Amino acid sequence: MPASALRGYVEGKDPATGKRVIEEIVDALTRPVTPEENRYAAVSVPEPGTRQRLLAPDTEDNLQRLFAERGWTEGLPIILPTEERVAEMLTGTCHAPDKLVSKTFLHDAKQDMRCTVENVAIAAVMAGARPEHLPVLLAIASTGQPATQPSTLPFASAVLVNGPIRNEIGMNSGMGALGPFSPVNAVIGRAWTLLSKLTGWAQRKRTIWSSQGNSYGYTNLCMAENEERSVWEPFHVQKGHKKEESVVSLFRGWNVLNTVGAASKHSFGETIKLELQALPPLYSAATLIMDPLVARSLKEIEGFQTPLAVAQWISENYKIPARQFWDFDVIDMLVMPLALHGVKPYADWLTVPDDTMIAPYNRADKISIIVVGGETSPLWKVSDLGYTVSASVDKWRAKATDAVASDQPAQEAQHAYEAPRS
Repeated sequence: MPASALRGYVEGKDPATGKRVIEEIVDALTRPVTPEENRYAAVSVPEPGTRQRLLAPDTEDNLQRLFAERGWTEGLPIILPTEERVAEMLTGTCHAPDKLVSKTFLHDAKQDMRCTVENVAIAAVMAGARPEHLPVLLAIASTGQPATQPSTLPFASAVLVNGPIRNEIGMNSGMGALGPFSPVNAVIGRAWTLLSKLTGWAQRKRTIWSSQGNSYGYTNLCMAENEERSVWEPFHVQKGHKKEESVVSLFRGWNVLNTVGAASKHSFGETIKLELQALPPLYSAATLIMDPLVARSLKEIEGFQTPLAVAQWISENYKIPARQFWDFDVIDMLVMPLALHGVKPYADWLTVPDDTMIAPYNRADKISIIVVGGETSPLWKVSDLGYTVSASVDKWRAKATDAVASDQPAQEAQHAYEAPRS
């Protein structure tokens, strides 16, 4: 959008109030805070044991409606988190229900976001998870990273699971792993979103202002790496973990593009270049999710011995004109301030002629390569998802044999947990 149009928005009238937007901004920054606005002063989620833990008994239909009306779900039916179901879920870990898993401060809502083991168990029940899935969810929660991001942009998140727990709990890393053929992947991804809502991270018109949203937000992009069929070391090993460890790794971004490379006349490198044209190279981050057939071809035919070698090739060979880089609106919004403060290489890219060719993925270590798929077609996905953090799953496991929860919800719930208040 041209600068003149953006300036017109700022100097024009707010359609909701009829006042000039710039005047509203100045007014909001300079006038005293009203009693109504002061309601949103910094507060903390009550400590465990100080809030109401259970809702009054009611019918399943009424409780389903109540959870939806209070914004504790994403709008889809849930498994009601009764006392019995949550207790059963908690058998999946050796940690106490009131143990604090993570604590972060959300500036948008001016709140401390506390998450306990019990909070995670409640979200797990609601999503349809089982006790053996709980350690994975606790590992995700321990990072303090929500599935949603406070923004006007349509953020998407992804979680990758590595290590023995993938097979122990039946995650799909092969055929159809990213589609509706992976019930364990789906419930883990969904539980992450529900937990973000229950703990206050996802509040529409308070923390979430995205115009269109992102459909990935329902179950996120939850996957297990196909370590058995990959020709490279697993992703978690690349990040410094032992192969026998079970680890979750988180990513966030906006876009995921399917390739048609298997039927293309172009080489892998040429196709990757074409696909990257559609993605904003924000902070050099990108993630390639490729079928084992692609990884095998890259190693055995094209000579890439490691995922990092692929990333380095992209970093060195993918180039675009400087003007194209700055024309991405998200780059202009988020990277331009760094350039204006002298941060390299962005400051240099800002001063070169528009047609100067630059390598926007200047950090090969920020390009992630993940191997997922069932070897029925040599395809891959390219995304602007950026790796953020990894966390251990093993520390959250149960000491004894995992219990198995019932798949069948009761006809009438005697007690349902109230969502943690924010």
